[in-house]
Amino acid sequence: MKQTTFLKTLTAFGLAAAIGISHAGAIDALKKFNEDADGLSGSFSQTVKNKKKTQTTSGTFQILRPGLFKWEYTKPYKQTIVGDGQTIWLYDIDLAQVTKSPQNQTIGDSPASILSNKTALDSSYTLKEDGAKDGIDYVLAQPKKNNAGYQYIRIGFKGDTLSAMQLKDSFGNETTIRFNNVNSKPNLSRSLFKFTPPKGVDVLSN
Repeated sequence: MKQTTFLKTLTAFGLAAAIGISHAGAIDALKKFNEDADGLSGSFSQTVKNKKKTQTTSGTFQILRPGLFKWEYTKPYKQTIVGDGQTIWLYDIDLAQVTKSPQNQTIGDSPASILSNKTALDSSYTLKEDGAKDGIDYVLAQPKKNNAGYQYIRIGFKGDTLSAMQLKDSFGNETTIRFNNVNSKPNLSRSLFKFTPPKGVDVLSN
């Protein structure tokens, strides 16, 4: 079940975190982040579950708003996803293959849009508090469009730090992401998000 869940349920990647908030609800934390955060970095572990199997992967991520992200899977396989603002590059090291696709069309109203564009949260999702579990406060983000491809997205905070994300897509696949070592003020250069296909790999277009 090797797949780029970031693009299908996330990339991304709908990543959010709170900055400097105490004694506030998860929605307040999410909105505060959306207004203030210009970047984010850290590590993650990701579990994707469907009717047939469960797979766990892990890696690192970097985000520079607006529109730039890098999501690197390191275990059990190596795969890199880079959004440079115009194109999404997916480099599968095992297959020696790069796939490129237009960024706006690829992420659409996906959770990755929350991550990379500040306007996506209010324009694409309805938010409500969704309780707490294991010390994590959750926001339920439901897409406003019926064809968004996601049943729901849950974004969890522990204190003022992003801790977890849960997604369920229209096919019933469930993804849980745990975040570690989250830095809400990373010093990132735009050059980090430039991707050049390595020599000798096949480059495909979507």
